Amino acid sequence: MTVLIDSWAWIEYWKGGQYAKNAAKYIESDEEAYVSTVNLIEIYSWFTRYYGENIAKDRIETIEKRVYIIPLEKRIAIDAAKLKIKHKLGIADSIVLATARDVEGNVITGDPDFKGIEGVKLLNE
Repeated sequence: MTVLIDSWAWIEYWKGGQYAKNAAKYIESDEEAYVSTVNLIEIYSWFTRYYGENIAKDRIETIEKRVYIIPLEKRIAIDAAKLKIKHKLGIADSIVLATARDVEGNVITGDPDFKGIEGVKLLNE
């Protein structure tokens, strides 16, 4: 299964949260995995805020070794706009969902904003 590992899953995994083991199944597997550049923004800013810039840089380097990073291309941006309207998502979430669909993958997350959306695997259900 192709997956896009959302920021929520990466943060949960590294902070050792309640659903870290669920996230680890995807992060530590050999499955084809992706992130959007918007995920990098969220992860870098979160780790910088709570742990400092050195830890944030380390997390991004680890992600780069594990997954493919998909930039925000025009077609993904247009699809994200449509998904934002359809599912009433925020901009970042709509970009993540559009990116996952672009690579024909499932979003791996625990973010409740994705609840009920096809192609999303919620780790906290």
